[in-house]
Amino acid sequence: MATILIVDDDQQLKRSFEKLLSDEVYTILTASSGEEGVAIIRSARVDLVILDVNLPGMNGLETFRAMREMSPKLTGIIMTAFSTTERAIEAMKLGAFDYITKPFDIPDMLTVIDQAVEAGRLARSRVEMDVVPKTTSSEIIIGQCKVMQELYKTIGRVAPTDATVLIRGESGTGKELVARALYQHSLRASEPFLVINCVTIPENLLESELFGYEKGTFTGALSRRFGRIEKAHRGTIFLDEIGDMPLSLQPKILRLLEEKSFERLGGHETIPVNVRIIAATSRDLESAIADGSFREDLYYRLKVVTIKLPPLRERLQDIPRLIDHFLARFSRDMNLDNPGMTLEAKEIVSRYNWSGNVRELSNAIQKALIFSRGCPIRPEDITHAIEKKNGAHESAEEGYPGEITRQWIRRVLLSKKFENMFDYLNDHFYSAVIGEALEITGGNKSIAAKLLGLSRPTIQTKIEKYRLKVETSVKQDNLSIHEPLSDVEDSSLHSVKNFSSGPAKETFTSR
Repeated sequence: MATILIVDDDQQLKRSFEKLLSDEVYTILTASSGEEGVAIIRSARVDLVILDVNLPGMNGLETFRAMREMSPKLTGIIMTAFSTTERAIEAMKLGAFDYITKPFDIPDMLTVIDQAVEAGRLARSRVEMDVVPKTTSSEIIIGQCKVMQELYKTIGRVAPTDATVLIRGESGTGKELVARALYQHSLRASEPFLVINCVTIPENLLESELFGYEKGTFTGALSRRFGRIEKAHRGTIFLDEIGDMPLSLQPKILRLLEEKSFERLGGHETIPVNVRIIAATSRDLESAIADGSFREDLYYRLKVVTIKLPPLRERLQDIPRLIDHFLARFSRDMNLDNPGMTLEAKEIVSRYNWSGNVRELSNAIQKALIFSRGCPIRPEDITHAIEKKNGAHESAEEGYPGEITRQWIRRVLLSKKFENMFDYLNDHFYSAVIGEALEITGGNKSIAAKLLGLSRPTIQTKIEKYRLKVETSVKQDNLSIHEPLSDVEDSSLHSVKNFSSGPAKETFTSR
């Protein structure tokens, strides 16, 4: 629960804040003067301070400056009944999250408070790079494979610079964690770190959220509003999913990168700003440039340094460490003794195609821990968590592919890396299904042929055609060739039944 300190000599306003924010599940502390507020910061952990400019004794700006000297990452919102340009600029230079004019709209104020608390949390929450998973309040980037070791080295080299960084990777690979690690190991680590997701904010609001606006710019613009760029002065701003930023806003980001300045919406004043940009995307920017939805000049400005995060399927050796980490983390969060996971369940986790990468694995282990009811996680707990996820994503009318399949087909179509679409699909689909059949039968070609309704010579021909690697396993030798497909008790069966899991496992074609 976040703790908010209200510093104001207006007793009625403090009581109103206490009532309002207590309903929002915050812990509230109050002070009537700057000196009293500073004393509280010295003795208590505070996540956000909201203070008035006009205070008895030390004024609000002096108070906030003193507080930031003791707690450099303290987030603050400064209020005033008499707004002046000079005070607003000074407040932002001190690192205030926002500068609010009284009287304020309550829903708008609550939104600013929530944003400020989250910004403070992100700035303070440490991100460590994995050496040995341990019980810690920090978040950890897990992985000891070669590609992850190279990632840690890159973060170490790039973080202390002011270089713009473009982080690329599929959804769920940990792009925000890497952005925060870059920030926390940078020379700007004591300054703001603000996140803006270019997908979740509606296009008509994104520009004002980024750049702010002047009073009277549009209906409802009753006062000047600072945008995230200005609030991040001297700090870092993380533009998540920048590949989906509207084309109309991209020239403004380009100008920010080139000239270190911008204009508020509805304004004509050029505002200099010192901010580092870290951007991330899961989108194919080269294709976006080709179809005209992303500017090529912005692309080259962003990729001064490019960090590419590997999908989970390319670092399978890290899965056991990820399992241990998530079990320890979620057990701690649920106040449970860590029940562990059976070897059979771990084998299922290691074999499954995690198309949602680390985020999907994390969610599945959390669900499985709930289903296990304090006992070691069993295969049925894992398969239940996976099936629930697939059911939500792949529901479709009978005979028509689900959303995951449609998205994959769409990516293939746009890639234009084929001469005949149907030959391409057939090859990938057949190789994936045959690969799954071989996997769940432990490499037994005769049983795999039975499962697929093929002769053994035919499956041998397909194996050679698709260059599939066949790995035999004694464990599956007792699988009866007379068992119908629907009765085979194996977690990989779900992948055989669903077209979505087949094509996604393109690794079979390169074995």
